[in-house]
Amino acid sequence: MVSLGATCALCCSVLIVFVTLSSAGDIVHPDSIAPRRPGCDNNFVLVKVPTWIDGVESFEYVGVGARFGPTLESKEKHANHTRVAIADPPDCCSKPNNKLTGEIILVHRGQCSFTIKANIAEEAGASAILIINYRTELFKMVCEANETDVDIGIPAVMLPQDAGENLKNHILNNSVVSVQLYSPLRPLVDVAEVFLWLMAVGTILCASYWSAWSARESAIEQEKLLKDASDEYVNAENAGSSAYVEISTAAAISFVVIASCFLVMLYKLMAYWFVEVLVVLFCIGGVEGLQTCLVALLSCFKWFQHAAQTFVKVPFFGAVSYLTVAVTPFCIVFAVLWGIYRRVSFAWIGQDILGITLIITVLQIVRIPNLKVGTVLLSCAFLYDIFWVFVSKWWFHESVMIVVARGDRSGEDGIPMLLKIPRMFDPWGGYSIIGFGDIILPGLLVAFSLRYDWLAKKNLRDGYFLWAMTAYGLGLLITYVALNLMDGHGQPALLYIVPFTLGTFLSLGKKRGELKVLWTRGEPKIPCPHIQEDQSTNQ
Repeated sequence: MVSLGATCALCCSVLIVFVTLSSAGDIVHPDSIAPRRPGCDNNFVLVKVPTWIDGVESFEYVGVGARFGPTLESKEKHANHTRVAIADPPDCCSKPNNKLTGEIILVHRGQCSFTIKANIAEEAGASAILIINYRTELFKMVCEANETDVDIGIPAVMLPQDAGENLKNHILNNSVVSVQLYSPLRPLVDVAEVFLWLMAVGTILCASYWSAWSARESAIEQEKLLKDASDEYVNAENAGSSAYVEISTAAAISFVVIASCFLVMLYKLMAYWFVEVLVVLFCIGGVEGLQTCLVALLSCFKWFQHAAQTFVKVPFFGAVSYLTVAVTPFCIVFAVLWGIYRRVSFAWIGQDILGITLIITVLQIVRIPNLKVGTVLLSCAFLYDIFWVFVSKWWFHESVMIVVARGDRSGEDGIPMLLKIPRMFDPWGGYSIIGFGDIILPGLLVAFSLRYDWLAKKNLRDGYFLWAMTAYGLGLLITYVALNLMDGHGQPALLYIVPFTLGTFLSLGKKRGELKVLWTRGEPKIPCPHIQEDQSTNQ
């Protein structure tokens, strides 16, 4: 086993990546729930609101369309430039004092329902209504349950507080403000989701083969030690050394409990300074992951084998190979540069490199010993994901997982423990993201399947790895289908991945009659023929 210090560091690094969420960068939060009915059955859509101040193009804001009213144009060239006027009174809950001739009226949220405001604005001659929210977020505008007058002929759009106040201030300064309102259609499938799927599947594939190769090499070394033993017996369980951490059933349960506490702490302490701390922790883990992967990769080339097998004693770290010493400065510089320039448009590349290498390293070091532990771990993670994405809304009035993943109230664009790719053909931009936990947790089971197959000398068709890998890929694919069907709202990926991977593994083991071995021992027994021979001779 690894040293106590390394184990503690590993547990900390795994804990900070326990964010399991897939999302397309949703920014619309539900305000209330109301059933669809005639006149109030629009889909909620994001609305682009480009502005012009005194004829000069200015900022472009993003709003959200209402459940009621006509649908907006989807193409910019078909949307009209229309002047904006401030409502008097500002809440537009009574007939406006100013006369309107087709302007878009700017009103404040509150005092009366959204549909009342829209009806009054339409009667006053407005061509559309912009409602300023009292927060910097966007909320869905629905019809009240007891309202009957919902046959509204003008579109209604909600703007965040800062955008609405900016427009209002320009108008009060006697500037002519005009806007366009249109809602571009999102593609059903963005290329970013395809690449993200390939990244997740490829990461587990690489980590599984590395883990299985290490397990096979350890088994071969152990068998050699047993064959070479002549005068004394060698304990097969203690032969050789194993630089990995095995998760127990109790650790699997407590791990999810600790992760929940950590998630709540993230939610409560979410601020700029706390995200900076997470960035530092991510950089430390990224340096370790990048260094481990680079050393392992370079060691495969004969030019670097001597440096990889020659060691030097380093204070506080013990014996370290020359190759590790040479690679570490590059890894540190890479992580530091990412931390400094993480807000630039292409910084996601560095984040994904650090994240993938960290995930591969964790999957190489952390292992589940049998299917029982894997079932307990993934079942707890399954419940954890559902609770913190959906059920947490009942206690916290918002999804804790989604708030943490987006980095709300932190002034940052989400936390760093995510793989992400910018949406390439989406007019709304944003990122497709996947949490590290969505890769690490099912990856532990997939890696276990390949280790078992290799030690049991099973081919791909007769083994479990191909089925487990396929199940993970299908589960992640279903996650993205659900994501698109849910209008881009964040989805708990393990809700779909766990039933596919764990269900496939359990069903296949039961069908082949190997479930008991997989459940308890987890790997085939290593034969010890020379010991049996010695024992028979002594008898």
